[in-house]
Amino acid sequence: MPAANSYQPDMLGPDFEQLILPQPADYEGPVQSTLVRRRATQPGRRAVLYVHGFNDYFFQQEMAAQYQQHGYRFYALDLRKYGRSWLPHQQPNHVRNLREYYADLDDALTVMQAEGHDQIVLSGHSTGGLVTALYCQDGRNRGAVSALFLNSPFLAMHQSWVNRHVGVPLAAAAGRFAPDLKLPAMLPSVYGESLHQQYRGEWDYYLPWKPLDIFPVTLGWLRAIHAGHQRVRRGLAIAVPVLVLHSQQTAAGKGWNDEFFRADIVLNVRDIRTLAPRLGERVTVQAIAGGLHDLVLSAPAVRAQVYRTLFAWLATTLG
Repeated sequence: MPAANSYQPDMLGPDFEQLILPQPADYEGPVQSTLVRRRATQPGRRAVLYVHGFNDYFFQQEMAAQYQQHGYRFYALDLRKYGRSWLPHQQPNHVRNLREYYADLDDALTVMQAEGHDQIVLSGHSTGGLVTALYCQDGRNRGAVSALFLNSPFLAMHQSWVNRHVGVPLAAAAGRFAPDLKLPAMLPSVYGESLHQQYRGEWDYYLPWKPLDIFPVTLGWLRAIHAGHQRVRRGLAIAVPVLVLHSQQTAAGKGWNDEFFRADIVLNVRDIRTLAPRLGERVTVQAIAGGLHDLVLSAPAVRAQVYRTLFAWLATTLG
């Protein structure tokens, strides 16, 4: 485990610093994950660990400031093969089993505990929501987590009936034998257009790490995701309280529509609403009107509602 004093400056500027977490090599070679933290403004026991989604990395500085203003030290984890952790020899985002991410979470939580935090909120967006939910079910250091917040978790494929029930299972089965075979990811580039300030959005982030035309996926990744979805569908028994927030509506279309500023165009919110209660016995599910897929990147009034809902729930849940 790296020493606590080995943090280095982060690309987000003087308010942030990063710690490289070396991991054992895998089938592609050397591996690392990266823990980012916001510099502390005051001491405290409470902290949050945020885990990004697919085709993503941590850049949401406003979210970090919100947590810190509410008394939580903020940490974020760029998982292996994403963002700050992506190494030149690696296929971006590629894993063959979602448990590969558990080592990244184990080490991040261990660092946070060593830095004096004994009440930790784990937060995951989209694919990060699926990963963190499974980790809270059976991760080695899940006992360090006091509550789980999921922002539009990826609990099911947003595909046609034929693809979901025939195409994806067949491709996932093929992933056992050809895990490195690449497929187009089939996610809309208009989602990125709705976010990035170079196009139609409000936010600035590093497009090579979160491109509009997203990275291809591998059959191994698809197999890993499918297995995770099957576990959720069968039901988990997460012991800690869980808050699941999602947009009130899903939108779709090939051309641009201003409705994309007010809806989830990546996942079907009905799947989230249906499957989220299967995560455990203490799950709160709430829709956010006008929310984007990443709720904290929605319009200002909408994300203000997200934060009011989140911190009210945390105050009730953790006291």
